[in-house]
Amino acid sequence: MTKKDRYRFFIDYFLEHAPDAETELLYDDPFQLLVAVILSAQCTDKRVNLTTPGIFEKYPDAAAMSKATFEELFPLVKSISYPNNKTKHLIGMATMLSGKFNGQVPMTVDELVLLPGVGRKTANVITSVLDNQPNMAVDTHVFRVSARLGLTTNAKTPLAAEKQLIENLPPVYVHIAHHWLILHGRYICTARKPRCSECGLNGICKFVKKTLKS
Repeated sequence: MTKKDRYRFFIDYFLEHAPDAETELLYDDPFQLLVAVILSAQCTDKRVNLTTPGIFEKYPDAAAMSKATFEELFPLVKSISYPNNKTKHLIGMATMLSGKFNGQVPMTVDELVLLPGVGRKTANVITSVLDNQPNMAVDTHVFRVSARLGLTTNAKTPLAAEKQLIENLPPVYVHIAHHWLILHGRYICTARKPRCSECGLNGICKFVKKTLKS
């Protein structure tokens, strides 16, 4: 099977089975999504969604959050992983949004990564989810699933995986393929006990073929 055939199989499967895949983070506007994505680093979307309503009620926009003190915001963030750093990042992010970007979330990766708490992965999420830009955020699910399916080969880092996925996916599908890979990794192709018997991608999966041989 050629690389092109493998990607075609992957795309066709999800176009049929998950044509409307989207982020599971809950948000009403770009600022809320940015807050949620920053909080989601090494934390489940479920936990983030339980936490953000209280934050958004008190700090609905960058202007409000930029005025928060650490002591005021921390109690709303403390149930999230790494709450100290994330509290500082949120205040710093909101302060820069207010001062440098007129309170608006920028829509380029280069601008987004200037914000405290925003790395390349977060910037790719924001631009792909909000603007359907062909940017691929590679988290642990994307990294694992893309390797198991043979969409990436010998990618040692998230950036290497990102480059291979961008190179081989038609641009129009990049933003939704991010969700396909994440959700498949979250619910089917899990790290320790993948549910291979329920997976419709066994035809291209290198992991299941390797498992059957062993």
